[in-house]
Amino acid sequence: MAAITGAMQDYLKILFKLQQNRRAVSTSEIAARMGVSAASATSMIKRLARLRLVVHTPYHGFGLTPAGQRVALETIRHHRLLELYLAQHLGLSLEKVDGEADRLEHVLSEDVEARIAATLGNPTHDPHGDPIPGKDGTLHDVHHPTLGHLPAGQSGVVDRISDRRPDSLRRLARLGVLPGVAIKMLSPRSGGYQVEVDGRVLSLSRELAEGVYIRWAMTPVPS
Repeated sequence: MAAITGAMQDYLKILFKLQQNRRAVSTSEIAARMGVSAASATSMIKRLARLRLVVHTPYHGFGLTPAGQRVALETIRHHRLLELYLAQHLGLSLEKVDGEADRLEHVLSEDVEARIAATLGNPTHDPHGDPIPGKDGTLHDVHHPTLGHLPAGQSGVVDRISDRRPDSLRRLARLGVLPGVAIKMLSPRSGGYQVEVDGRVLSLSRELAEGVYIRWAMTPVPS
């Protein structure tokens, strides 16, 4: 495991997220999420395959081996624990914790990880609402629908907000659309939705709404 660099961990983490709900992903998908060229992604995937962390299925794409998944989940655990610690104990804003956690997750020792988890009360979710993998590598994830699936007149609770786009995350945080907040769908509008949050009527674009996941009467499907 000493041969695994921070860059490799980043690839494994992204590959884990991409392959949820399906078996394999393409090099172009990995490159797009990593913000690199297809050639760079291909080169890294080959290195990971040589380490037996990634496997290629002909005509389908790439997937994680059990060893690769363990590394990915450990990296995700570090990242999400750090996000919560930075938010709760250092007061960093929601849109800043992701970038800081990205820089720190690769150098976090197991001892410090354990101390952070204990200090936080062994939490199950990060500040965005994403589940934190357990120390044993288990991940209890539930896929809730996005805000646009909430029928007009129905109310729900924000389960999580996507941290994939920092600008969207920043706007949602400023509007108070955060995990745990009650939200009511008033009506669809051209290019978006009109909702009510804490007695305030807000207009959210479809782009913003796609990053908001809702718990309501519809039963979610565990992953």
